[in-house]
Order: sequence, then structure tokens, then C-alpha cells
Amino acid sequence: METMTAEKVVSAPIGDVFDWLTTTTNYTRSPLVMRCRLAHKGAHAPYGVGAVRIHLWLIGWFRERITHYDPPYSTEYVVERSLPPARHELGRMTFTEVDGGTHVRWTTRAEIPVPLLGPLLTRRLARPVITYTFGKILDAADTALVDRTAN
Repeated sequence: METMTAEKVVSAPIGDVFDWLTTTTNYTRSPLVMRCRLAHKGAHAPYGVGAVRIHLWLIGWFRERITHYDPPYSTEYVVERSLPPARHELGRMTFTEVDGGTHVRWTTRAEIPVPLLGPLLTRRLARPVITYTFGKILDAADTALVDRTAN
């Protein structure tokens, strides 16, 4: 398994950042995300524990289930199915108040399940593509939230 992480300080209050990034339909503001929808609402919040999200990104299709939801500090998920296929242990976003906004750390642990070449493909191909995509979504959050507070 390879750990992949993207980090950014988003120039907005922690609650706003948490809400924006856990509402994954917002991800379509990134040029790398084509479609996101909430297939099943969570137990105590739409994107809370048990929620099922369906994403179509330029890098693939993902069905994710929320496994932890602690607003406004953290959320975790697991990818139940994906195309191309991948093994996935954990997806986590953590949110910390800092001077100037909210520090977001987005981490996932996954690998491409190809015999012999899987670890190399994960490290050389999947890791840079996934961290780049996460970064673009974080950039979209920063832009959207800064624009919202400016208006």
C-alpha cells in the first residue's frame, strides 16, 4: 500500500472548509472532476457515517462509503469499488485551524492490484496523479470559499 497526501491552507474558517470538502458535489468545480453525487445519505448528516458517494473523475470512477465523521475536524472513507480497480485501506481528511484559515490534510492509502508491477505502478503513476487531483480539489475549495467571503 502506498500513502498519498495533499495539504493546503484554505483561507476560510474551519467549519466552512469542512462543509465544502465533505459535500463532494462541490468537487466538480475542479477541472479534473466530472461528476459527483450522494447515492445514500449518512445516519446523522447527509455526508455523515454510512453515506455513499459516487465520483467520476478524469482518473476513474469511485464508490466511497463514509466510515468516520467528526465535524469540523475529520472525516474518513473507504473506496468500495473503483474503475480502474484499486485496493484501498483508508481515505482521511483532517482540518486544523491555523493563522489565515484552515490547514487541510487529505491522505489516502491505496494500491493498484497488478501482480509484480502493482507497487511500481502505484508509486510512479497513481501516487502523483492522485495527489495532483486532490490538490486541484483543495485549490477549488480555496477559490470558492475566498470568493464567497469576498461577496
